Amino acid sequence: MLKQSHKVLFESMYIGKLKLKNRYSMAPMGTLGCVDADGAYNQRGIEYYTARAKGGVGLIITGVNMVENTLEPFPMPSLPCPTNHPISYIRNGKELTERVHAYGTKIFAQLTAGWGRSCVPGFTPADKSIAPSEAPNRFDPTIIHRELTTEEVKYFIHKFIESAVIAQKSGFDGVEIHAVHEGYLLDQFTMEFFNKRTDQYGGSFENRYRFAVEIVKGIKAVCGKDYPVSLRYSVKSNMKSFGEGILPGEDAVEVGRDMEEGLQAAKYLQDAGFDALNVDAGSYDSWYWNHPPNYFKPGMYKPYCKAVSEVVDIPVLMSGRMENPDMASRAVIEHAADGISMGRPLLADPDVVNKIRRGRFEEVRPCLSCHLGCLGRMAEIGNISCAVNPRCGREEEYKLTPTHKAKKVVVIGGGVAGMEAARIASERGHNVVLFEKSDNLGGNVIPGSQAPFKHDDKQLITWFEGELTRKNVDVRMNTTATKATIEAEQPDSVIFATGSRPTTPTWLAGQDKAHVAIAEDVLMNPDLITDESVVVIGGGLVGSETALWLAQKGKKAILVEGADDIIGGPHGTCFANYQMLKELLVQENVEIKTSTFLKSITDNGIEICPANDQTAVSEISVDHVILAMGYKAEHSLFDELANELDVEDVFNIGDSQAARTIMASIWEGYEVARSL
Repeated sequence: MLKQSHKVLFESMYIGKLKLKNRYSMAPMGTLGCVDADGAYNQRGIEYYTARAKGGVGLIITGVNMVENTLEPFPMPSLPCPTNHPISYIRNGKELTERVHAYGTKIFAQLTAGWGRSCVPGFTPADKSIAPSEAPNRFDPTIIHRELTTEEVKYFIHKFIESAVIAQKSGFDGVEIHAVHEGYLLDQFTMEFFNKRTDQYGGSFENRYRFAVEIVKGIKAVCGKDYPVSLRYSVKSNMKSFGEGILPGEDAVEVGRDMEEGLQAAKYLQDAGFDALNVDAGSYDSWYWNHPPNYFKPGMYKPYCKAVSEVVDIPVLMSGRMENPDMASRAVIEHAADGISMGRPLLADPDVVNKIRRGRFEEVRPCLSCHLGCLGRMAEIGNISCAVNPRCGREEEYKLTPTHKAKKVVVIGGGVAGMEAARIASERGHNVVLFEKSDNLGGNVIPGSQAPFKHDDKQLITWFEGELTRKNVDVRMNTTATKATIEAEQPDSVIFATGSRPTTPTWLAGQDKAHVAIAEDVLMNPDLITDESVVVIGGGLVGSETALWLAQKGKKAILVEGADDIIGGPHGTCFANYQMLKELLVQENVEIKTSTFLKSITDNGIEICPANDQTAVSEISVDHVILAMGYKAEHSLFDELANELDVEDVFNIGDSQAARTIMASIWEGYEVARSL
């Protein structure tokens, strides 16, 4: 039953004259993999959005639709483009909007002017790189973006109007303009830092915002004054220089859009005709602001939305890890926002809104803000997905079906791979027993979730524990799996998910010294670090986050990594997470030594040498040495028993196959269990 304190979230609201059934909207996110060669939504895209409509949101705002594909071309199929093949777009768009409307949900098509100097290299040809004024590329400064001509700007505006007409014919209830937001092309026009033009689209405040103003005026003139047009809007850029962001609480000079101009622009854009502002903060130079990693506290946009709400009369939509209904309802009651926008939480669990409406928020599968499945997967193979929800982006193909023959299934290991396999097998109708040799579920996620900025990982364990209870899985804690205990269950299928363990090189002398500890042990008990100085060996994610947490606790930390960058570099994890973690380490005065090898552990610290000169040995004196040198798969039980058990199926999944990520473990658990 809906809680009294959350009822405000289920009041209807209006954008212009369009009535929404509640205050929840789905935030716009890229939909790679959801488009066909004509630039129209394919069946995957239709199922993807329909699932979120069924899940209860009042409004869906699609990911970006390119208004043209000539000036800044993207390969097809990648993103929707209404003007590329209007008949195909209208045909498929009509099916999408009809299905969404069946659930009482409204849907806006988000229309983009493109990326400009923020375009990821490789997405568009270098000779097609454009910007308001000549500028280096955000990610590769050797790529120079040319200045758009005045005629090309007007062409863009015409294409926005044409795309809005096509969207309207497709049944979309409105459009959102993308974007005076995140440092995309349209946003670059608004900022003096990027816009050096001398025509009517550069110079004065009015000229810099003219592009956005002429778009909304043109759409209203053709589609009708009552056709809703919202704007994706970053009220403040939070950038201090090229490629550098301003961290939360950091005192730095804003070189992009500051709050004073941001509030002036919000009022100006409202008066120009925009019907709603979808508000956040940030730019591609502070990318973590627009795609908040786990290092942010939820609700980070609240002060920005509150400030905008005080100067405009149109609805303000607030995002920023807002799935908690207590936090969301407070934001509405305190007039920080009129609507609550959720993006990644709806990837993790498309039924968030319905679960809140039923008073079952504890059943919501949490988003980890890891970006492994959403941004990471799109960058890797061009498909939208989610680390904790393997069905995301392939809702129909990957749906669960009841089993025709119930099996007895034994799962060995209570990490995320084992728990996912157990819950899915049980949901499909199998009789499942899970053996966990310790007294806690969660595996390596337990130490990994101890730092305050990893609270979402801890919530994931809590959710899995609840799921195993709700799905009636027989969980046997403090139970060691042996051939005898497994065979006693008379299973049909056995799934090994015994995880991985921290590893250190056998040649490393001194690792048993009293002042040496494994990162996992320190994460579980940071009070082991009793003195002031510490060196962390290994600059992967575990080592970097361990160093950050200890620095935040007042320790003087040094981070040593053999590669030329930490966390695997900008391609080792999502760029937003990478950038923010690196900047946080700098802010906390963590000394980072890359391209540096560990030679030995001494009584007073460590000996190191440059990666390119192992004879140039130097010593670092520290009180504590922490080893974060990776994980090794623990599959000895599988190796021993796989061919000894008389069962139909034997599987080895997750880290016990190879030490990888939470995403790999959950996906393999789902894949194996759905096939039983």
